[in-house]
Amino acid sequence: MKIHADFSQRAVVNSQELPWVESPMPGVQRRMLERVGEEVARATSVVRYAPGSYFSAHTHGGGEEFIVLEGVFSDEHGDFGPGTYVRNPVGSSHTPYSKEGATILVKLWQMDPDDQTQVTLDTRRAQWSPGLVDGLQVLPLHAYGTEQVALVRWAPGTHFQAHRHWGGEEIFVLEGTFADEHGTYPQGCWLRNPHGSIHTPYSDEGCLIYVKTGHLAGQLLTPVAVGGVA
Repeated sequence: MKIHADFSQRAVVNSQELPWVESPMPGVQRRMLERVGEEVARATSVVRYAPGSYFSAHTHGGGEEFIVLEGVFSDEHGDFGPGTYVRNPVGSSHTPYSKEGATILVKLWQMDPDDQTQVTLDTRRAQWSPGLVDGLQVLPLHAYGTEQVALVRWAPGTHFQAHRHWGGEEIFVLEGTFADEHGTYPQGCWLRNPHGSIHTPYSDEGCLIYVKTGHLAGQLLTPVAVGGVA
């Protein structure tokens, strides 16, 4: 299966307009934003767990990264409420479930195998820093090599200067509406701007976005591990 598999091309998806697709486990559904592979795949998805649903134990051969959008997502390592960001490195294992139901944004098979840092961060309680322009606040989530991951909060009316993305950029709009000269992106939109792309972003109403940069210039990982939840 290939969905937005050409990483040299810009991609824009409003996840809220996509159908929910059943996973192999009852009660677990997903909206596929990008995918290269079948059940084991390099993937970016919005995944919804019905109350009481679970996924079987599995190992993340390419690593896993997720942020909880709604509800409480759990595994044997803890309970993760809204706004919690988690990175499980290459080779990690778990058995995820949700007692009350949860929705997460999850990325699989997109980590450097040498990056073995496990991250669990409740972004609602973390310390934010001023951004590069007035109206921006930034919460770094993780960095390794050229990859940078952060949450960025835009106050209403904030504009950023035109800039080029070495290594590309991905954005998922968590709250509000993000925009640039190419369009307007409400909550739930996912954007992928390729290596070398240029844009001039802004937000008239304000927004909160998940941002990953510097990770698209290298060679595509080949998914060969067993298991996944996206």
